[in-house]
Amino acid sequence: MDSAADAPARVPASVLAIDAGQTGVKVRHRSSGGVVEWAEPGVRTDQPLPPQLADAIRGVAARGLTAEAVGIGTTGLTSPDFDAEPLIEAAAPLGTRELILAHDSITAYLGALDEAPGVVVAAGTGVVTLAVGATAVARIDGWGNIMGDAGSGYWIGRAALEAVMRAHDGRGEATALTAAVREEFPELEDAYIVLQGDGERIRRVARYARAVAELAESDPVAAGILDGAARELAHAAVTGLRRVGEDLAAAPTVRAVGGVFGSTRLAGAFERAVRHEIPAVEVEIGSTDPLDGAARLVTMSAGNPLRGHVAAASR
Repeated sequence: MDSAADAPARVPASVLAIDAGQTGVKVRHRSSGGVVEWAEPGVRTDQPLPPQLADAIRGVAARGLTAEAVGIGTTGLTSPDFDAEPLIEAAAPLGTRELILAHDSITAYLGALDEAPGVVVAAGTGVVTLAVGATAVARIDGWGNIMGDAGSGYWIGRAALEAVMRAHDGRGEATALTAAVREEFPELEDAYIVLQGDGERIRRVARYARAVAELAESDPVAAGILDGAARELAHAAVTGLRRVGEDLAAAPTVRAVGGVFGSTRLAGAFERAVRHEIPAVEVEIGSTDPLDGAARLVTMSAGNPLRGHVAAASR
């Protein structure tokens, strides 16, 4: 029989789940009347986060919906933003009694593995890896485009742009990526000025990850970039499992999710790199919905080690 600490929380009658990423904000409302989902523009991590999340909540109220509980997973969550109280105030018109706010690494984890131990690598425009053991939690990377996000869509896109300019200078190997970049920047030497002045440059650079994936089978430079990204992501997964004390000989679970893993080459290289370090590992690519994770925030068992890593407010 489960202990009280391990028992899941009561399932609220109506739940609002929000997954706030740089690419887009996804919203799901579930009640006895059914489930409805929609998407809105992504959050800007270079601007204050709480007002953007409050706007998303107010948008739900404008639709005439109510929600007893709200679970929010968001990118860019820093210590000053780690406060659910202002958001539950914004949710007052919804009749919300409980709101839980978490970093999107936690909702990606819950969406992929629910309450089971293991590690989840979530790689889209940015990347973050979260490992959960019996009592410990470890976050790996997710430190943004200036200090981290190794293997992310932005990381891949930036590597592509750098490779193109190295080839342009004569410092690097010729690459088919040059033609892809010239479609947007016929004058290559103008690209860096345009991108530096673009408030949307993170997403704009990350979009080049698609060209890298498409050209990887025929272009050695693109292939090298993808393989390097796979190694970075695999290293993060293995590091996370070690940090939380998971038994690497006992088939630990690794889930890899997000748009970056849509590349067959990258996904295969990632799995091979993880298996090289942990032969008995269970690897699954692309099986999660962060909205599931956001909804599960409000039903986590009291004994889940992730409980200590979320902000909660009630009224």
